[in-house]
Amino acid sequence: MTTLPDELDLLILPRWIVPVVPRGLVLEQHAIAVHQGRIIALLPTDKTHELNVRERRELPDHLLIPGLVNTHGHAAMSLFRGLADDLPLMSWLTDHIWPAEGRWVNPDFVRLGTELAIAEMLQGGTTCFADMYFYPDIAAAAAMDAGIRAQLAFPVIDNPIPGARDSAEGIAKGLKLHDETRHNELISVAFGPHAPYTVGDETLTRVRTLADELDLPIHMHIHETAFEVEEAVRLTGMRPLQRLQQLGLLSPRLQAVHVTQVNDDDLRLLSEHGVQVIHCPESNMKLASGAMPVKRLLDQQINVALGTDGAASNNDLDMLGEMRSAAFLAKLIAGDPTALDAHAALHMATLAGAQALGLAEETGSLEIGKFADLAAIDLSGLAQQPTYEPVSQLLYTCNAAQVSDVWVAGKQKLLAGKLCSLDIGPILQQASELATRIRKGDTHES
Repeated sequence: MTTLPDELDLLILPRWIVPVVPRGLVLEQHAIAVHQGRIIALLPTDKTHELNVRERRELPDHLLIPGLVNTHGHAAMSLFRGLADDLPLMSWLTDHIWPAEGRWVNPDFVRLGTELAIAEMLQGGTTCFADMYFYPDIAAAAAMDAGIRAQLAFPVIDNPIPGARDSAEGIAKGLKLHDETRHNELISVAFGPHAPYTVGDETLTRVRTLADELDLPIHMHIHETAFEVEEAVRLTGMRPLQRLQQLGLLSPRLQAVHVTQVNDDDLRLLSEHGVQVIHCPESNMKLASGAMPVKRLLDQQINVALGTDGAASNNDLDMLGEMRSAAFLAKLIAGDPTALDAHAALHMATLAGAQALGLAEETGSLEIGKFADLAAIDLSGLAQQPTYEPVSQLLYTCNAAQVSDVWVAGKQKLLAGKLCSLDIGPILQQASELATRIRKGDTHES
């Protein structure tokens, strides 16, 4: 057994542990030892009785998994939840969301909306999220204050946006955020060119050059709808992925979000260049944008991670629910009930997400040396009985309501369903007050 310190910070004793690595392993009657924020041992329960521990948590009905990794979203858009439902993507964006953003989005909006989203994500077992929204410095501060891991993709769009007059200013502010957070263990930064249809070749070339120089990821909506692809072919003679290849953007550094429209050439490009692909099934279904053929991508050894998208188009940030939707949709599209099984879905929501964000050495699985980013799921409820296979029950019967405890880097963020680092009362009050103003169209500043 690994030599342990004289006194451990934390010892968690659940009924089951699913480390994710190796795939398919379920440990019973085991414990996980945490010290100085990191996992230092996975050991049988009967080997723990003599250990000196500051905190010992018994979770006899629980499944312990890696903290979930939500690889795409727009956190502050939680304040637009339900504002414009049941519309196609371009009408939703151009007629409702973009005008609302132009009118209401400011630093205070982003701070409040990000705090609301973080609270929801922590309650649902998410310990790391990727955000792509305006004022990323404000979102980064909210994440740091809450103690959750985050990748902030700073928006790059050729047109004026909240917080940046053009793409040059957006890039300058994003690089400043990178410099300010480069030594922060919780925060990473990425380029966030919105989509091929909102960013021109000159800007994309600059993004690629800077990303190569700084070794930073590029997070981008790609092949989200059939209309997007058809328009790109009409205007440029190329599908968006072909254009991005010509511009040198296809690489393992690229995080391609949505990818619902895929032909054989697209698959070849994604596979050959090692592109990270991010699947947002519920948002895509709700907006009728299309469905990623997940099995075809996985069969080509393409890394596919999972994201909720923003609450304005989902409408929740529940990664367990997203896992189930991803599994069902993959089976339906492939006509194969084995297309995405329970362990594969959990891998997609954890280690595949960490890999997509470039964080697989630090999080995404329960391995010695990684940060203790953990979520405990209570499987004692009626809907979870009987529990023949805990990971199957996790996928097919659980949602955020079954998450009881969450740790980020060994620090407890959710205890018995109660948030530890956020005071949700004022957040909910302010969100309600703002929603009233948005409904009334009141532009009076508070």
